Amino acid sequence: MYNPSHPGLILREYIDGMKVTDIAHRLGVSRVALSRVLNGKSAISPEMALRLSQLLPNTSADFWLKMQSAYDLWQVEQRTHFSIEPLILA
Repeated sequence: MYNPSHPGLILREYIDGMKVTDIAHRLGVSRVALSRVLNGKSAISPEMALRLSQLLPNTSADFWLKMQSAYDLWQVEQRTHFSIEPLILA
């Protein structure tokens, strides 16, 4: 599997050239909260995904959440190795 980008990096492309403060105001979130997402320090929550889908009508909440899920799963797979014996069901 590849290393998926944090959805904040994708969001950066959508809002390129716009002020973070203005976008945060439109979204109804703090500038700090949006900056943390844009810098890959915070995940996109279901609420933020819904807000983004309303700000960017060519996207959906599902689009943002799937991207976040792919990023999170890849991160965990890189640092976690479980030794779990499979359950055999009869």
